[in-house]
Amino acid sequence: MEHHADHHNQHQNQHHGHHAMNHDHTSHHEHMIADFKKRFWFCLLLTIPVFVLSPMLQSMLGFSVDFSGKSYVLFGLATIAFVYGGWPFHKGLRDELKKRSPGMMTLIALAISVAYLYSSAVVFGLSGKMFFWELVSLIDIMLVGHWIEMKSVLGASRALNMLVSMMPSEAHKVHGQHVMDVPISEIQNGDFLLVKPGEKVPADGRITEGSGSVNESMLTGESRPVEKQPGDEVIGGSINGTGSFTLEVIGIGPESYLNKVITLVQEAQRTKSRTQHLADKAAKWLTYIALSVGIITLVVWLGVGAEGSYALERMVTVMVISCPHALGLAIPLVVAISSAISARKGLLIRNRTAFENARKITTIVFDKTGTLTTGDFGVTHVDVCKSNYSENDVLGLAGALEQASEHPIAQGILKEIEHRRLSLPEIQDFSSITGKGVQALVDGKMVKVVSPGYLNEQEIPIPETDRSAKAETRVYVLVNDELAGFISLADEVRPESYDSVKALQKLGIEVIMATGDNAYVADEVGRQLGLDAVYAGVLPHEKVALVRELQQNGKFVAMTGDGVNDAPALAQADVGIAIGSGTDVAAETADIILVNSNPADILNLIRFGKATYRKMIQNLIWATAYNAVSIPLAAGVLYSSGFVLGPAVGAVLMSLSTVVVAINAQLLRRSFT
Repeated sequence: MEHHADHHNQHQNQHHGHHAMNHDHTSHHEHMIADFKKRFWFCLLLTIPVFVLSPMLQSMLGFSVDFSGKSYVLFGLATIAFVYGGWPFHKGLRDELKKRSPGMMTLIALAISVAYLYSSAVVFGLSGKMFFWELVSLIDIMLVGHWIEMKSVLGASRALNMLVSMMPSEAHKVHGQHVMDVPISEIQNGDFLLVKPGEKVPADGRITEGSGSVNESMLTGESRPVEKQPGDEVIGGSINGTGSFTLEVIGIGPESYLNKVITLVQEAQRTKSRTQHLADKAAKWLTYIALSVGIITLVVWLGVGAEGSYALERMVTVMVISCPHALGLAIPLVVAISSAISARKGLLIRNRTAFENARKITTIVFDKTGTLTTGDFGVTHVDVCKSNYSENDVLGLAGALEQASEHPIAQGILKEIEHRRLSLPEIQDFSSITGKGVQALVDGKMVKVVSPGYLNEQEIPIPETDRSAKAETRVYVLVNDELAGFISLADEVRPESYDSVKALQKLGIEVIMATGDNAYVADEVGRQLGLDAVYAGVLPHEKVALVRELQQNGKFVAMTGDGVNDAPALAQADVGIAIGSGTDVAAETADIILVNSNPADILNLIRFGKATYRKMIQNLIWATAYNAVSIPLAAGVLYSSGFVLGPAVGAVLMSLSTVVVAINAQLLRRSFT
């Protein structure tokens, strides 16, 4: 199957050049993780001899390993670590400077470069201390920090490939009397295609003959299957439930519905502002501080008449110390732990910035079908029209006739029968009334289960109820052409939705619903849940517009959805949340995926986002406070009283600081047990 899908994607890619640019980022992501891991283990091996040979460690631990040319060996090992282990950081430095936003990478690259260049100069004759072991340990820790962080955040987007793969790979093309199977890529506008029951519609088209009930819910969000007759348009990628039909292709390639959605997604992903990660913001300031304090240190020491080599050593100590190991680990550890806990709680975090921002959400836009509701039809009422029948009789007759059907409405009726534990009567002479229903003999009586259209045709008056008929789907049960009763079904509201909506509103978050479904259904759900606003009949591009409008009004918007029709809006929202039961497309454009489709998880997400953010801030404060103390000491502020923070003490402090941060990150588990 995999291979088949692959081949199909290539087909599609040749067909629409503009998808080809969306390479599979995920494999790229895995490749980067493997790369960091490889560099880390390699540098760790180099670290051992560097530590053993470092004069400073020898004096700290009171042993001695000495031989002529030792410093050259150290220089050699450190050079390999600097070039090979430091490569991701040098590359990052270049990227960050290109974007004019120095961050974590700049800070790390700065520290390791200063340490390396200065120590190398010492090897070749400058008088001073060598910082080789700080250099390698810094590289080790930063590599492991990045590796942990990348491992904890899922790979990047494959959304557009997913969208393409929603299309079947072949279609049944009609040539006069015979039908042949052709690859999708060879279909032209104006071709005639046959679509059988249960198949995906291969391209946008207009029905020329036959009819079917087409499920478009994952494309448009309309929950009930849409009956299609000749002259009606169908969307490529939707699923034909019953009946078979022939369609004339009207939308292929760029003008097809799915491709328009793809373009919307691409645009939204491009415009989404790149909020910087917290660590990067902190690193940016530390870079400026390290540089300025380093230069001030050099100038002041030279100014008070110290020797050039001593002034330089002070400056290097400041710059190496100011690249906090703790900062390199502070955030990645919190991210790794919070991602792991979230995953256990059924939240998959794909975009960390969005997760950090979950605490800012002011407005949540829900899609209805499959999000607030189950997306399945459930029986809401059984009305009896003849005195000698009970609700159970009406259900039993309908169930007996519908038991073989795959139709969502039939499934809903059968679910209710199972729930009520009813037994079904025997039937004979089953047949279907084209496009209108089914009929069979039960105990010698002719029973029909039909749509309202059939009653109109037969001029049987449709009974009135005080409920809005448009918010429900109804099927009527006739016995010997007399109305015995009718069954009303609707997309069921999830039991968890009530509490979740209330709880979100309690947090001061505005809850809005935007759905492709019709206004009657939407308003009914809105009324049941007490939502702040309801938008119905909304198409994908209108959802994006709605999200954008809310954002322009200064709202911080989260969007929750599960279908292709939600993908562009998910990409546009500040925080896009996909519901697990939905299509892969939604999942791929979202920042966060809720595995269990439970709206209550959104509350968890917001609370957990806040807790994670708090831990990050605490760790940053700790890592920076350590710097605030150690930088001036290393610069020699207390020189007059005889205390200058030597590289050795600095190193011990640094390790302590890292341990504190690691322990604090683990405490996050306590806030979410």
